[in-house]
Amino acid sequence: MDSGRIRTPRTAPRTAPRTGRIAALATAALLATVVPSAQAAAETAPRVDLTVLVVDDGGSAVGAITAELKGSGVPYRRIDLNDPNRPVLDAAFLSEPSDSATGRPRAKYQGVVLPHESAFGPDSAEQAALQTYERAFGIPQVDAYTWSHPGVGLDYTDQGGWSGVLDGTTAGVTAAGRTGPFRYLAGALAFEDNDPTIAESYGYAGRPRAGYTSYLDIPVDGGGRASLVGEYAADGRRELVVTFAYNQYQRQFRALARGIVDWLTQGVHLGQSRNYLSVHVDDVFAPDARWDPALNCTPGDFDCVGDDGEGVNPIRMTAADAQYAAAWQKSSGFTLDMVYNGGQGEQWKTEHGGTDPLTDRLVADRAQYRWINHTYTHPFLGCVQDNTVVPWRCATDTAGTTLWVGRSELSGQIRDNHNWAVGKGIPVDRSELVTGEHSGLRTLPQQPADNPHLAGALADNGVKWTASDNSREPEQRAVGTGAAKTVPRHPMNVYYNVGTAAEMTDEYNWIYTSRADGGSGVCESNPASTCLPAPLPTATGYADHIVPQEARTALSHVLGNDPRPHYVHQSNLAEERLLYPVLDRVLADYRALFAANAPLVNPAQKDVGTELARRAAWGQAVAAGKVTAYRIGTTVTVKAPSGVTVPVTVPEGTRKRLLLGTTAFGTPYAGTRSAWTTPEPLQTTVTLTLPTA
Repeated sequence: MDSGRIRTPRTAPRTAPRTGRIAALATAALLATVVPSAQAAAETAPRVDLTVLVVDDGGSAVGAITAELKGSGVPYRRIDLNDPNRPVLDAAFLSEPSDSATGRPRAKYQGVVLPHESAFGPDSAEQAALQTYERAFGIPQVDAYTWSHPGVGLDYTDQGGWSGVLDGTTAGVTAAGRTGPFRYLAGALAFEDNDPTIAESYGYAGRPRAGYTSYLDIPVDGGGRASLVGEYAADGRRELVVTFAYNQYQRQFRALARGIVDWLTQGVHLGQSRNYLSVHVDDVFAPDARWDPALNCTPGDFDCVGDDGEGVNPIRMTAADAQYAAAWQKSSGFTLDMVYNGGQGEQWKTEHGGTDPLTDRLVADRAQYRWINHTYTHPFLGCVQDNTVVPWRCATDTAGTTLWVGRSELSGQIRDNHNWAVGKGIPVDRSELVTGEHSGLRTLPQQPADNPHLAGALADNGVKWTASDNSREPEQRAVGTGAAKTVPRHPMNVYYNVGTAAEMTDEYNWIYTSRADGGSGVCESNPASTCLPAPLPTATGYADHIVPQEARTALSHVLGNDPRPHYVHQSNLAEERLLYPVLDRVLADYRALFAANAPLVNPAQKDVGTELARRAAWGQAVAAGKVTAYRIGTTVTVKAPSGVTVPVTVPEGTRKRLLLGTTAFGTPYAGTRSAWTTPEPLQTTVTLTLPTA
């Protein structure tokens, strides 16, 4: 069980109020090295590199913002305050008086993230250098987590403010926030309260002073509202002030993260972010085995001790379930991916009098879904399994060589299922595949390598993207030595072998209950798991505990710019239709949180594969220092290695320079425009023109 909790500090960060005392001579000297004069700066716009400076004290707040930068592809340089050999922040570190490429003053960082407003000490030379740099080039600064005090534009909390645990509190995005950096939020933002026995987020809410614009606030005793997030403009500088503790996994941060980066970069940065959700329904047309609450296993599985070797009363959708699925899609505005086994459907039809109303209904509604090849009869496509031992092992010949399912069988399973769909008029993309149990790919510990015949079989059938299990292989990779790549999928905790809430809860209890409470005890021996304090009631446990927890986990992926699909099974659309309460909760929570300008993106498997491949290439290019990107006035220039597609986010109204003329850049999302892009023909750089207003 995913606890989803990381405790956050309940005490104020060690900081001191801003003193404003910086030596006048030191300031003048530093300004002279950066910008010769205000008149020269007006005449010659500086070059500002599209890189963020992150000053890290090891705390969860800076860690969260760093994770957002990394996840969305924004280049950054991290300075570890705990490293005695770290570089010293001075004028030379931050800027150049004349850039060799452009002849202009150069700012090396477009934004700065600090643990709090005076991370180097309020009167230190480094703090003075940083503030002078920010004033000279107009560079914004994020104070990742601080307390409410006049040094950041807020009254102390005892002057009409508030401090304490924020769990369960509903904050509001102010009018300035909704027209500014958080314009993609609907207005209300609830702080998570996953466990009433644990304080998960502590904060300080202060009343704004002159120069402070509140973006997120809460009501306080005595009337009025006090701020948790806002902008403080003073001394020619701008700071985004955050006065509550958080980590990268909490929903309140995930909702605000996009806006924090947008504010920090003034809406112009490399990288892009979306909120993705796609759900694959595996085993369509096939029956799924059923959990046995007496045996605490699934009859028919080789490791189910005490059964007769044959599963009984399998779970399979009906025509009525298919009608419900189509109606649900229409009412929810969400499309499911049907991952199908045509041969399993044909076998069912043969065994049931030559008719199959389910197949008839799904085929009739085929245009309403997306479809993905799941092989014809869903066999295991890795090594030949030896099931005479538990757990199973790969069979070998007399010489000890592993026996593999052959290329002919692999290719036939893919080809026959594709042809079956084409014959039914089902729109299926040849480039996408999900093998049964993700088999053929390495399966630890028994099968540490891919089936050596898999890459060839994929090439035989034009498969470019084959699914893998994110819980085992979270990173995309090539399959063997072939051109096809994996698309990791998140397994949802709605089990394949249950049709009712009572069955689901019983199996959940077996996995997540201690031995003393009658469970398997797996949760006790697995360091990544947490045991339930007591078994869930089978009558209410699914609705009251499992649904909200699984919805919360899925939504965390959505808000994390994670395009990886989620997967369930056709059994979850059958009988008590267990999937829908989870998806309904995810969709409702999402739509209550986000404005219409940030809709859920529902990508196809090939689109996810392409996205992950582009991200990997981009990350490698950035890490190798092969990307040059900067802004001069309203012109953005990006140069990357040939073949690397560049992600860029910019304001509405931005145009891309063509060989002759310009064209509108990117697609709109969350109040900005963004895209993966490359130079136009006969050009070596991506050049964008920002709107002037």
